[in-house]
Order: sequence, then C-alpha cells, then structure tokens
Amino acid sequence: MAAELANPVLGVTLHAIGGLAAASFYIPYKRVKAWSWESYWLVQGVVSWIIAPVIGAFLSIPDFVGVISRSPSSSVLLAFFFGALWGIGGLTFGLSMRYLGVSLGYALALGFTMTFGTLVPPIATGGAAEMISKASGLATLAGVAVAIAGVAVCCYAGSLKEKELDSKEKAQAIREFAFTKGVGVAIFAGIMSACMAFALTAGKPIGDEAVKSGASSIFQTNAILVVVLLGGFTTNCIWCVYLNIRNKSAGDYLAIGPNYLLAAVGGVLWYLQFFFYGMGTTRLGPYNFASWTIHMSFIIVFSTLWGLSLREWAQCSRKTTRAVVVGIAILIFSTVVIGYGNYKAVDEPKSARLALVNRLNA
Repeated sequence: MAAELANPVLGVTLHAIGGLAAASFYIPYKRVKAWSWESYWLVQGVVSWIIAPVIGAFLSIPDFVGVISRSPSSSVLLAFFFGALWGIGGLTFGLSMRYLGVSLGYALALGFTMTFGTLVPPIATGGAAEMISKASGLATLAGVAVAIAGVAVCCYAGSLKEKELDSKEKAQAIREFAFTKGVGVAIFAGIMSACMAFALTAGKPIGDEAVKSGASSIFQTNAILVVVLLGGFTTNCIWCVYLNIRNKSAGDYLAIGPNYLLAAVGGVLWYLQFFFYGMGTTRLGPYNFASWTIHMSFIIVFSTLWGLSLREWAQCSRKTTRAVVVGIAILIFSTVVIGYGNYKAVDEPKSARLALVNRLNA
C-alpha cells in the first residue's frame, strides 16, 4: 500500500503548497481595518481550528463522530490537553508576526520552534542520553546548533533595524514593530509549539480508529486534528475574549464587512498547512523522514519572499538586509542538517540488525 502511494515529486509539491499556505496565512490580516488584533485573531481561529478541521474530517473520515466516541477517552483528553498548550504557542506565534513582521517573525518563531520541537520531546521522554550516543542524535543536535546560530544572526539583524529606523519608518514597514517584545514571544512560541508533537502522539489511537472505520491512511490525521485544534482554540478563545473585554473591542464583531472575509481566508490558509503536510508526508513514502525539514524550509523561504515583497526591509541598510538574508539561509541549512539526522535515525536500526547478524554468523 505504502509503495503504491509513494510519489516523492508529488510529496514535495504538496509540502510546497502547505509551506506556502503557512507562510501566507497572516497576509490577509494586513488589510483588516478598524479591528483590534484579538478580534480578527478569534474569527480566524473559529475558521481554522473549528470549522475547517470539522469539515475536513467529515469529508475524509467515515462515521467521524463514531470514531471519536470509540477512541480511548484518555487519548482524546491528552490530545486536547496538549493541543491547548500548543494553542498558547500558536497565540504567541501570531503575536511574533504582529511585532516583528512576516520575514523576521517567521524566521525567529520557526527557528525556536525547530530548536525546542527537536529537543523537548526526547528530554521529556527520557531519550536524551540515547540521543547523544548515536550518530543520528549528534547530527540532529548539530542541526539545532546551526538553527540557534541562524536565530542569533536574525536577532542581530533585528537589533540593527531597531537602531537604524526611527519610529515613523518602523511604522511604515511594520505597523507595531517591537523587536524586544517580538523576540520574547517568539521564544515562548517555540517552547509551547513543541506540544504539537505530544498532541499528535497522544492522538494516535484516534487515527488508528479512523483507519478501522474505513478512512484512508492518508487522511487519518484529520480525525486527530479536530481534537487537537479544539484544544488550541480553547486557549486562544479565552485570551481573545479577555482582551475584547479589557480593550472594549467586542463591538468589532458588530461591524459586518470585509474584515470577516479577510480573517476567514487567513484561517483557511492556516488550516491548509496541516492538510497538505499530512498528504505530503504520506506521498514521500520511504523519504518521509525529510517531511519536517522540507515543510520548515518552504515556510521560511515563502515567508522571506513575502517579507521582501511587503518591503519590510526596504528602508534598512545593506548591512542589515544582508544579515537577515544570511540568518534565514542558516536556518534553512539547519533544517537540512536536522533532516540528515532523521535519515540516520531511520538507517541506524538496519545497521544494528546487520551487525547482530554478522556477530551471529561469525
């Protein structure tokens, strides 16, 4: 079955579409007028974390409601819990775009996400010692070190931009540019976003139940995402409603107009990254170890192109522009190194079995 589905070219293409969707979801919000951030963020959350996942699940999972009801309650609760924690990361990820712009915001947030998303799971599950004892683990750690270097260069570029531009110039490029605040929320977003790995792992029995009900293995993640993203929506909803009350911005929702459409478009684009990521991973077949690497690389590349097209760095010096380009290039290279570590991890069990056979035959 897996061999029949494998199509690396199609897999990379699907990852490219998912990466473009992920890099583009914040762009429609640039045209939102007279709404507070929390208002359009909550509207996009309803679309991306409630409506789109449920529609996707009903279209691809036979007896979807029955699948959820038959799944172990512990799995559903844990998927929801880790999804809620990941939702805090998603909330602060959005804030990093708000304070740093598309190119720098994505670069730093994804850089920290790659770093913590790679390190936190093995540390939390007690696999850190095993990680440093294998070539694959060392390669992955080297990739994390490269990612940290890329983040440092991007931070350096951001600090140069902070010094070079006056308040008016910063506002022209990014309406709410705040470098120090943006770096802080990007770090926090990276830490909390690591919870997505735990959420998907906890929800695996839900995906297994979906396959048993007749769903294609390509779409089994759609069932898990409904529960995980519901958790993410819960934390985002609580925070946005709190801000609506504190900032007296609840009246935004009474203004029927293009803002709803713009927020909805952003929400759909946000969800599509997961939709195409799942399909791309399946289509890569034996090369699926590279999925995360390819996905991150495409997001960084497309977000960089968006940042350039929006002229976020147009008023900066060549030194500052070069610094951010170098930083982003280092981040892309780090995904390649981490991907190589994943490749070695796939290959190591084969090597271990071969060594055991050789010892037995000796």
